[in-house]
Amino acid sequence: MSLFAQEPQNTNLSIQEKLNWLRLIRTQNVGPITFYNLLEYYGSASEALSALPDLAKKGGRKKPLIAPEPAKIEKEYEALKKLGGDIICACEQGYPLALAATDDAPPVLSYIGDLNLVRAPCLAIVGARNASLNGRKFAQKIATELGQSGQVIVSGLARGIDTAAHNGALPTGTIAVVAGGIDIIYPSENTALYNEIKQKGLILAESPLGMEPIARHFPKRNRIVSGLSTGVVVIEASIRSGSLITARMAGEQGRDVYAVPGYPQDPRAQGPNKLIQDGATLVQRADDILSALENYTGGQTLKDSALSTPPILEVISSESPEIDTENAKSLILENLSQMPLAVDELLRACHLSIPAGQFALLEMELAGLIQRLPGNRVVLLDSEE
Repeated sequence: MSLFAQEPQNTNLSIQEKLNWLRLIRTQNVGPITFYNLLEYYGSASEALSALPDLAKKGGRKKPLIAPEPAKIEKEYEALKKLGGDIICACEQGYPLALAATDDAPPVLSYIGDLNLVRAPCLAIVGARNASLNGRKFAQKIATELGQSGQVIVSGLARGIDTAAHNGALPTGTIAVVAGGIDIIYPSENTALYNEIKQKGLILAESPLGMEPIARHFPKRNRIVSGLSTGVVVIEASIRSGSLITARMAGEQGRDVYAVPGYPQDPRAQGPNKLIQDGATLVQRADDILSALENYTGGQTLKDSALSTPPILEVISSESPEIDTENAKSLILENLSQMPLAVDELLRACHLSIPAGQFALLEMELAGLIQRLPGNRVVLLDSEE
């Protein structure tokens, strides 16, 4: 869980504090996990913003760490509102509950469309961009059938399988998670589909408004696709594809993985076939998925979930801990390398308490010395500061 309280209550941030959340997560070297640690230590985004320069300096950063100017964040928010969108913060009622349960849930999401769709049972359908005609037809058909059974279909608005899945689920509910800014349509050929989803479904983005998608944005997008969903269905994907990354993230997040088998000589079948070998549920029709969902989730439907009130995340104020992190940072640097390492294992090897180790890691990330990774892992970076 990203933050530590799960009481079913309404937490409504003021517009100013929401903008402070946006400003904090837009700050260089502040990733989702560090964002939540800062909130845990300082109680609010505004207090965390005040503490950033000193924390980064203590961590070893030579250049000042400066958050974006408030005017820039206000301009982004105003532009989003003009598009008919808004932002939702991870502590607010309405934020996707399933996504909130992941370690690196985006603190702030931009959205356009019907946010109520995230309250429904969701399933992701992903696959090859260069999908075959049969693959696209199957994706659209199974998305339609799953939608008619109460599932909202989540995908990434890419060409191929994603496009077919969104089209199949348009009448019943679909969520598109984009890698760039929410106003950037990629690929451009999906402009008409994008506009339909705006009207009938939901579009989500973590990236700033106006940001063109680049390669490193897609894995981040994929962990949202899987994080929103009870399970991920893979239809046609090569072994090294983004769809297999999504499936791996789904497994790490405790989601079910489903795969549609294919002809062994087709490179696009290698990914799903390998997933089945590794234990994914083999899928030939929608009923295969629906049967599995009944076993794991009690067959919750859109109607059922709309009546429930999910717990939300609560920010708990606390005073900044008085911790001497110099020794902790030295021990961490001795034990950390460019290979990812679980934080728990690192702290045990360094014989550090959790508060001392976590606060040292916080300072080091702000200084640009380390990077947090999904699965509570950390990796050493080459500092350029």
